Amino acid sequence: MLIQEGNESDAANPDVSKLKKDIPKEMKCESSESKEQKPEIPCRSHGIREQCTDQPDQKEPTTYTNQVKSAADVKVTASKPRSRTGHKLGAKKVENKAPQNRKVTDYYPIRRSNRKTMAELKSEEHRHIDDLIKNGTEEGMQVKHMEGKGRGVFAVKDFKKGEFVVEYHGDLLELAEAKTREAQYGLDPQTGCYMYYFQFQSKTYCVDATKETSRLGRLINHSKIGNCQTRLHAIDGAPHLILVASRDIKAEEELLYDYGDRSKSSILAHPWLKH
Repeated sequence: MLIQEGNESDAANPDVSKLKKDIPKEMKCESSESKEQKPEIPCRSHGIREQCTDQPDQKEPTTYTNQVKSAADVKVTASKPRSRTGHKLGAKKVENKAPQNRKVTDYYPIRRSNRKTMAELKSEEHRHIDDLIKNGTEEGMQVKHMEGKGRGVFAVKDFKKGEFVVEYHGDLLELAEAKTREAQYGLDPQTGCYMYYFQFQSKTYCVDATKETSRLGRLINHSKIGNCQTRLHAIDGAPHLILVASRDIKAEEELLYDYGDRSKSSILAHPWLKH
């Protein structure tokens, strides 16, 4: 006699036990796994994804939160409109209202200065001296006789420093011809010597004013501390020897300049050259 161990229920119901034996093992595993796994339902609340609780009966109001979010988005969009480029329209209006840089000439007209440049002033002065030399103009001076000294030239008006006074007028000679004349003048002690040598463009010239004329430049006396000085002035490429004020000169002053002759023979013949 064969005795089988088992549950009483199985013994009472042999058909049920038979069915249990016939169930595939795979189906049993799936059912057991489905019971062990807990359901995970995606939930959204203001854009944050969270894992739902283990309570199966509690349902999240997914549809309601989405509706609230969409309504909030519409409100934000309506309150802050944006342009196609993504910039806020309000910010663009503020930028347009910003003050633009303006120039002074937008409010005041351009004023041109009437002042002349230094080059223009020198050019005008040069042309003025040209006219005085060409016309032989000699103004603001007079000749006086002094005891023991002879003739001298005095100012009858004020001269400013650097101002043209007079031309040392005479014959313009080159060096060889000037030396020939000087030798001739030395033969006659009664003949004075009014020859002035100078360099111009690397060449030696001489103005011979020995011949008596009405020009006043040849009569201005010598002094080492005079109030005039010599200067070269070219006209059409030819040098002219002129005298300009080395300082401000008052009226009634004698006009004097340094002859520049320091040779022993000249000082021996003319002792006044020492002073």
